[in-house]
Amino acid sequence: MKIYGLTGSIGMGKSAVARMLRREGVPVFDADAEVHRLQGPGGDLIPAIEARFPGTTGPAGVDRVKLGAAVFGHPHELKALEAIVHPVVAQRRVVFLRRHRARAFVVLDIPLLFEKHHDRKVAGVIVVTAPAWKQRKRVLARPGMTVAKFRRILHLQTPDAEKRRRADHVINSGTTFASTRAQVRRLVACLEAKTGR
Repeated sequence: MKIYGLTGSIGMGKSAVARMLRREGVPVFDADAEVHRLQGPGGDLIPAIEARFPGTTGPAGVDRVKLGAAVFGHPHELKALEAIVHPVVAQRRVVFLRRHRARAFVVLDIPLLFEKHHDRKVAGVIVVTAPAWKQRKRVLARPGMTVAKFRRILHLQTPDAEKRRRADHVINSGTTFASTRAQVRRLVACLEAKTGR
């Protein structure tokens, strides 16, 4: 089984591309979705997060606004949160890979693929991109997002141009839905050909 990494900066359309890949029958492990489940109501990470960041959780799980205020712009606090979250997500990823070990290839949706050096552990990297103006428009439309927060997030991420330079495959989500879907289908056909599926 070959493992491909899917990544893209905030607001680039990575989650939409991951959904398209699933519709094409490709198993995709979505790290963000896994974190949402782990931090949601009754999630496995709630006790540890509340212990380290008191007042940031409740009956609905993690209060993302409160937790974000506690960690963004505070590198030491962000590392403390990552130390809670990342090992559990890694365990869930191992379970996913075991479940799909008979497949020719799978895709791991990893937001910080380059930043955490996961690109060294995959057979190839798929980067989702879009024009900067469209990225900004998408991100600032999110509830609770501010320009300052957007800039802080971008500062923590590998620049889009660098991601594209290091990618094996690039999907442009800044165009129409139909065009993006066509790019995804071509990508799947390419990966199937490479793996002899």
